[in-house]
Amino acid sequence: MDAAAVMEWVERYERAWRDDEVTAVERLFTPEAHYLRSPYEPPLVGWHAIRDFWSDDTPFTMRVEPVAVAWPVAVVRAEVRYGGDEPQEYRDLWVLRFADDGRVEHFEEWAYWPGRGYTASSPGGADPTTDEG
Repeated sequence: MDAAAVMEWVERYERAWRDDEVTAVERLFTPEAHYLRSPYEPPLVGWHAIRDFWSDDTPFTMRVEPVAVAWPVAVVRAEVRYGGDEPQEYRDLWVLRFADDGRVEHFEEWAYWPGRGYTASSPGGADPTTDEG
């Protein structure tokens, strides 16, 4: 799988999420796929959990570009903006591990929001040199 094939998968992912097409989960992910919304949170496991997570009709825009592809792993950078009553934006790195059939078996997000600390020692983040971190 090359960068173009990864971006085709991302386009199908975006279209399915935008259209709230939860049945597409089965075409995009393996049956027991792990979907991590953050690297330190427990994963959503399997189609049912991912479908439930996709139940959101807030309008959004998304710009995506591949960062690295080394089969079966790809890293993609996404910039997402949500509209609605509480507009928000963030930048995200996705670490994707593909199964042999081209579906994702592991999806891991590393999201960053404006104005929030990015490391343990950043303002607003825990300090690893104290008992608080």
